[in-house]
Amino acid sequence: MQDRKGHRKHDRQFKEEAVRLVTEGGRTVSDVAHGLGIHENLLHTWKRKHKENPAGSSSEKGHLKPSDEELRRLQKENANLKEDREILKKALAIFSKHPK
Repeated sequence: MQDRKGHRKHDRQFKEEAVRLVTEGGRTVSDVAHGLGIHENLLHTWKRKHKENPAGSSSEKGHLKPSDEELRRLQKENANLKEDREILKKALAIFSKHPK
């Protein structure tokens, strides 16, 4: 599958199988990447992410670690609160002006 920029998107199962071929299959990254038609650096990235988080190595949206989900939620909430504060500041400025 390809996205709008022409980059192929690979599902989680494809990524896990590619990493498994390298880690358990005794094949080189170069060999597996060439066989799958992907760049070696991409496979190295998948392999590194798998090593960091073997239970959920996918970087696809919706597959975040709970701590990352919480961070994303808090960042969104923070942005909303900042926006609300700016609106209130502007409203206060408007209503506190005295007519001349």
